Amino acid sequence: MNNKPNRSARVTLAVALVATSAIASTESTEEKSTMSQEASISAALLPSTHVQADRRAVTVDGERAVLTRFIRDDGRNAGLGGEHFSTVFSETGVLKGFTNMSLELVGKPLPTRERTEQIARSFLQDKAPDLLERMEISWIEPHDEPLKTVRNGRTEVVTLTGMKVKARNLADGRWFWVIVGRDEKPMVFERDIVWISFPGKRKTEKWLHDAWLVEQPASTSTAGV
Repeated sequence: MNNKPNRSARVTLAVALVATSAIASTESTEEKSTMSQEASISAALLPSTHVQADRRAVTVDGERAVLTRFIRDDGRNAGLGGEHFSTVFSETGVLKGFTNMSLELVGKPLPTRERTEQIARSFLQDKAPDLLERMEISWIEPHDEPLKTVRNGRTEVVTLTGMKVKARNLADGRWFWVIVGRDEKPMVFERDIVWISFPGKRKTEKWLHDAWLVEQPASTSTAGV
């Protein structure tokens, strides 16, 4: 009995192996391209004082994404609720949002509404130009965020205020915003936020919000910071 595969079978197997190798190569190339894009955007926004502290897979409105958290290299106010720079990128490398919670941004004059809109539009043109196509601004107002700090061994909460441009993407009905800090640079950006009209709450996960992270199960909370 001849157990050797015939020529036709060998050819079919060879083609399948080549196809599998090509798919794996394509996936590897796409993954590297996505990571390169993410690294490039993060480097442009990340303060030079920060180092990566945590990176994890998350889900945003049913889609896979990556949450990366950076803290100051001197460890100042590094716990949840404290100083950090965090990003969320979709699996395809789209910047879904970032936040820069920094004590350096406390206590300085806020930019005007006109200046805030100018900065926000410039940022969107560079990092999310698709949102400008059908952008409808809802309002531009001061926005407060709590920031936990440790001074002389005691924990204090200070208020970090920026100017928030809240807008809606008329193309899909989702919300997005840019919060401009007192240094006239974007300190928060979030996009593609799904809002449930009734009972009136946000549906999209709040991976960039430490107050929300604290309430999540241990398996999804930010660890190691």
